[in-house]
Amino acid sequence: MIATALTIAGSDSGGGAGIQADLKTFSALGVYGTSVITAVTAQNTRAVTDVHPIPNASVAAQIAAVLGDIRVDAIKIGMLGDAALTKTVARALEGYRGPVVLDPVMVAKSGARLLPDAARAALIAQLLPRADLLTPNLPEAAALLGCSEAMNDAEMQNQGARLRVMGAKAVLMKGGHGQGEICTDWLIADEVTRLNARRIATRNTHGTGCTLSSAIAAGLAKGLTVSKAVEDAHGWLHRAILAADALEIGQGHGPVHHFHEVWT
Repeated sequence: MIATALTIAGSDSGGGAGIQADLKTFSALGVYGTSVITAVTAQNTRAVTDVHPIPNASVAAQIAAVLGDIRVDAIKIGMLGDAALTKTVARALEGYRGPVVLDPVMVAKSGARLLPDAARAALIAQLLPRADLLTPNLPEAAALLGCSEAMNDAEMQNQGARLRVMGAKAVLMKGGHGQGEICTDWLIADEVTRLNARRIATRNTHGTGCTLSSAIAAGLAKGLTVSKAVEDAHGWLHRAILAADALEIGQGHGPVHHFHEVWT
């Protein structure tokens, strides 16, 4: 049977991030995708102009509908928004026993906080212990820990280890916000793994966090270990960024090319 995955996240009308990026990623990697929409956004490559949260009862109903009928081999959780919704999702997933990838969408590219303190506390208490893999970027890891952003490899490893202590089974510390020609991610699990990639000079990186976490979830859905799913997704995303400029989507920060292995 084909592997299946579920994304729980917000919708991006521009198609580059959120639910749209997740479903494209699942499809590109040969996984059947299902979805639960937590918010509808009006956005393009230049700005987010409106956000409409979906009622919590509707989010819970979407989760129940999918899990009540479709075998779901892995779940990716992205944008939630507030404490009540975070708790709603946690309750709705209580009976689910498959792997969960948690992408803590907490800090915008501008640096603005996207989650209030109560929602941060709910995410830590309700969902972090359920995560087989947590995938924070440097600002998100700092926000979860209540500290400054990691400035070097040692600090990234230390923060990843601290997030494991808080409940996540494994943590992928993403180095995309760092500096230098080489971008380094650290997978902090029972073993520590360094993943390097040459930093690509492009502005078309919208949705990279969503895409990476959903690519990892796709790997887990197909039965890969966390380390192998992360390794495969890391290389696949790098190639998707390399091909991004060929799309020429929008006038701002365009998306990566999810189907770079299928069409150009």
